[in-house]
Amino acid sequence: MITTLHTEWTVGDVCKGFIFDKNEGKGLFGLDGQLIIQPEYQRNYIYGDGKRDVAVVESLLKKYPLGLIYFVKNKDGMYEVLDGQQRITSFARYVNQSWQFAVEIDGKPRYFDSLDKDLQDRITNAPLTIYVCEGEPSEIQAWFETINIAGVPLVKQELRNASYHGSFVTKAREVFSNTGNANMNRWQTYVKGDPKRQYILEAALDWVSNHNIDEYMALHRYDSSITELKNHFDTVIDWIDSVFDYTGSEMCGLDWGDLYRRFHNNAYSKENVSERVATLLEDTQVTDKKGIFEYILGGEENPILLNIRVFDQKTKKAVYLKQTKVAQEKGESNCPLCALGHDANAKRIYKEAEMDADHVTAWSKGGATDIKNCQMLCRTHNHAKGNR
Repeated sequence: MITTLHTEWTVGDVCKGFIFDKNEGKGLFGLDGQLIIQPEYQRNYIYGDGKRDVAVVESLLKKYPLGLIYFVKNKDGMYEVLDGQQRITSFARYVNQSWQFAVEIDGKPRYFDSLDKDLQDRITNAPLTIYVCEGEPSEIQAWFETINIAGVPLVKQELRNASYHGSFVTKAREVFSNTGNANMNRWQTYVKGDPKRQYILEAALDWVSNHNIDEYMALHRYDSSITELKNHFDTVIDWIDSVFDYTGSEMCGLDWGDLYRRFHNNAYSKENVSERVATLLEDTQVTDKKGIFEYILGGEENPILLNIRVFDQKTKKAVYLKQTKVAQEKGESNCPLCALGHDANAKRIYKEAEMDADHVTAWSKGGATDIKNCQMLCRTHNHAKGNR
């Protein structure tokens, strides 16, 4: 790969012909039409938060360097931004007043057109340090994944988008990375993360590929359609809505693709499910509320998912001492189940460390986690009893 250093370009040069597409949330072109600001392998623009975009402009006003920027020169003579897209889009938005924002100067908000001429010139005449890279696509992609200089680290899906860039990624991002998508609020009920950082797209790919995202993207890299991806994602979301009325924060971020795969052939009463969700959410013994949904889908057979509140050490100590005292007076084991037997353990007095606290009446049958419902069992009997 060949790299050439350019220091003659200024902020003003790059801002010439700048276009920002607010619908797609990205800068399209700059450098008087010679520069593609966000090629398909680039992450979405994420600096438009009123903080990071402002910081870029403030740096220029303070005459701070913006750091190295990398362009790729294509065979047709066009340039693409390899690294620096966030910074370029931020200062170009400010200068061209495309999706405009203000910076604070002397306690007052100032847009570019309200700046004094010397401050405008300070920004537009600021020199940039840009390396232009030329090479094979594989070299460019490897370099893109490596540089990630002085910015927000790329997340896994952003790196995958770069590695497998093509028509499939372009189409998929138009749907799953578009914050203006009318379905986004619904999707974010169940999928955690910023769509601009590709978390919705990652979930969709994870669900359809059964956790084999890279293999799936490699297979479909040059597909012109994302119908399978979109249909599977919609099917999973629709299935969740068909089973659950509840849409609280506990549902967000679960592996719904896996839950759909395991349980979508089961029949559920939405009314009964709603009642159980409400009951379990209110149950103070349930400490892992996110486990409620898998627990219900699985027929309420695995209470481990709920991380039921355990007896505290004070309770266990009190119950152990009481049981042991009574057992010694009767000449029998302090494990009530061992005491029922006829072997050598029938009169054995266990140390506290050899015993586990157990619900006399199981939590699943209404038993509370309090001292009245606590007994100490030897570990063998406690493990054998399970949830009975």
